[in-house]
Amino acid sequence: MRIFINPGHAPDPKDDPGAVNHKLGLKESVVARRIGERVATYLANVGYEVSVFQFDGLQRICDEANGWGADLFVSIHCNAFDGVARGTETFYARYSRAGRRLAEYINDRIVKTVKSNYDGWDRGTKEAGYYVLMNTDMPAVLVETAFIDNISDAKILIEQEDAFARAIACGITDWHKLYLP
Repeated sequence: MRIFINPGHAPDPKDDPGAVNHKLGLKESVVARRIGERVATYLANVGYEVSVFQFDGLQRICDEANGWGADLFVSIHCNAFDGVARGTETFYARYSRAGRRLAEYINDRIVKTVKSNYDGWDRGTKEAGYYVLMNTDMPAVLVETAFIDNISDAKILIEQEDAFARAIACGITDWHKLYLP
């Protein structure tokens, strides 16, 4: 199985670094890249073929995934809103039953693996019309790991980077073992 990992945004300063936590000096593009590379390593170690592609142009990301012939597409991000919102949530493409199940497996693993004292940590899985979800030819999800603009969540992103990566990789392997015939 071929898995396309897209760490959100692009770390080059001339591109969009995504959300930023200025107090901690944390950029979404950097966090997403580190988590994405770890996910790729975990998946490659158990025999999956993995491609990691981080870029700021949405159409190019979709073209790369489609052109590579990926079987799954996973985009990794950090959420941001008002500095108060917290938790993890995973989005899937409208009308994609396989994408919905993949989102459920990944989200469930993150909630069970990443240690948080916040009762509302699980924000659930949600249908969305995000460009990368709607313009890829395979089941696709977009993982919002945690809210980078919330100090507590940002610290979780720093301290549990590997836990996020393991959870995402395990969610993918769970889906592959249990969802596919």
